[in-house]
Amino acid sequence: MQPNRSMPAPTVVPVLIYPEVRAAVDWLGKAFGFVERVRVGEDHRAQLGFGDGAVVVADVRHDRRPPRSDEITHSVMVRVEDAHAHCEQARRHGARITMEPTDFPYGERQYSAEDLAGHHWTFSQTLADVAPEDWGGTSVNPDWSDRVRRGPA
Repeated sequence: MQPNRSMPAPTVVPVLIYPEVRAAVDWLGKAFGFVERVRVGEDHRAQLGFGDGAVVVADVRHDRRPPRSDEITHSVMVRVEDAHAHCEQARRHGARITMEPTDFPYGERQYSAEDLAGHHWTFSQTLADVAPEDWGGTSVNPDWSDRVRRGPA
């Protein structure tokens, strides 16, 4: 894929809607450790990065709106090095922790949080490389699983 400095590099990039883009950028940086990479207008859009991942923060123009408190329409998962430390940072900055760091049989320690606009996030720390069959999953495409384990070519 051809690179473009005006677009985030990952293949899949969530676009999350916030009522105030600048406030969201500031909060996401302090609570979750995101770094602003590109700003589009003062309160229109921003591209934030976390490691090699990205998220776009967008405003509420036209038919876009942030989540309502009585519905969960999505969750964004972000990989972190230390789920406990990341959770405490998020808590200090006002994130509502909806699941404390928990170790799962599929080799991940995860916690979940809700941000200032009601978006749901899961932060995941890898503890071990575990085959899906070891915890009740099924490897549907073994070539893909091997490629993921080996990393990019």
